[in-house]
Amino acid sequence: MAIEWKKLLITLTIIALCFVGIPIHVSKEKVEEKEVLFQVYIKKHNKSYVLGSTEYHQRYDSFKESMTMVEKLNNNRSSNLSAVYGITKFSDLTQDEFIKHHLVPKLHHHVKLRLQSSLAHHNRIKTRALPDQLPLKVDWREKKVLTPIRNQRTCGACWAFSVVETVETMSAIKTGSLQVLSVQEVIDCARNGNMGCDGGDTCNLLEWLVASKTSIEPEKMYPFTWLTQSCKLKGAVGSEPEAVPGEEDMLMTLLASHGPVAVAVNALNWQNYLGGIIQFHCDGGVDQLNHAVQLVGYDRSGPTPFYIARNSWGADFGDRGFLYLAMGSNICGLATEVASLDVL
Repeated sequence: MAIEWKKLLITLTIIALCFVGIPIHVSKEKVEEKEVLFQVYIKKHNKSYVLGSTEYHQRYDSFKESMTMVEKLNNNRSSNLSAVYGITKFSDLTQDEFIKHHLVPKLHHHVKLRLQSSLAHHNRIKTRALPDQLPLKVDWREKKVLTPIRNQRTCGACWAFSVVETVETMSAIKTGSLQVLSVQEVIDCARNGNMGCDGGDTCNLLEWLVASKTSIEPEKMYPFTWLTQSCKLKGAVGSEPEAVPGEEDMLMTLLASHGPVAVAVNALNWQNYLGGIIQFHCDGGVDQLNHAVQLVGYDRSGPTPFYIARNSWGADFGDRGFLYLAMGSNICGLATEVASLDVL
């Protein structure tokens, strides 16, 4: 991991420098250089902006704002392991557009209600004793129990992706058979306070799965459409939810002894993330939660321990679809709402 990590950081640093290593001076030469980079960006990401059009200039302005933010974030790196920021497929979006299309702005309202709800005292919820020793490293990717990285695009159903991915993984751990399950079924059918592509909550979803005894269909039987549709629900089987206190030692225990979990996070500053360990600029307050991901492991063997987060923005984002979040300080709010489950 260390060697691969160093290689990754070198590559990411070069990429970041290619896009970011431009002093912010308002000179004609530098403005032109930024626009050349923007035109390269348009071609790389297959954008259809017409040179000189209003849309072109609006996107170019957003691109320049992203470059300024990237430089600010990279200037605060504390080590070679720290997160690296650069130009991504989201860099031509304003922050408001990024929030609207790729985050769930009202997620924190759901979480606040959840923290006060009866599920926190549900009689099916279990607590786990901490083992005397936890392994230094846990990575469920190595166990071949993760399905391929998905891309939610502009459907704000991260809450559904993270839980369905956890159902897939826990089923594979139990049965030895890995199957891609339908996120679309959950988007269409799991109301219970959820709103399809307009947002939802991981624990609300787990509660619905238990109450309805719903069986999630294979993806090929109920394919993803990136839209909220009418429910085509069928049969039933179960899973058992587990609400976990907002403490990282319990979170590590679940990852080590049980399996991956779904967590709510603040992903506002992930817009231009390339790789490395996110340690700063990521408020963990409950009011900032706006996204959900699957945690699939951790690594405490190096100087900066971190969690491994599986995202749903495609394999062309971050480190092939994954991000790394520092351990120990509830970075990005990752331990505020943790959803775990057993497949029955």
